Amino acid sequence: QVQLVESGGGLVQPGGSLRLSCAASGFTFYKYVIGWFRQAPGKEREGVSCISSSDGSTYVADSVKGRFTISKDSAKNTVYLQMNSLKPEDTAVYYCAAAPLATSRAMCTNPGLNKNYWGQGTQVTVSS
Repeated sequence: QVQLVESGGGLVQPGGSLRLSCAASGFTFYKYVIGWFRQAPGKEREGVSCISSSDGSTYVADSVKGRFTISKDSAKNTVYLQMNSLKPEDTAVYYCAAAPLATSRAMCTNPGLNKNYWGQGTQVTVSS
């Protein structure tokens, strides 16, 4: 059974940090690109950061560049999103998704790219 399970969301004050985790199971991890996406109420879904499980190449959206870092632990089939210097505009539901045979840039920036698997999402709220 294929699963992507996100964790690590919560309420944090502006300027604070959170680390999200995406634990994958049921598919061949190293053949997939894993991406973090977010969607705030009334806004379109945005590709935040994506990583190739095979070669570790990454893409980071301009909106979070310098503040968010994506990484992976292949031994644990897990992808992380370290979020620092959080802003109220980072408030959203964060999802991870997986797609085979894609680049990290295409995963994050091409809405037409089929994402085979999605997690259930985790809420991140940045508020004082």
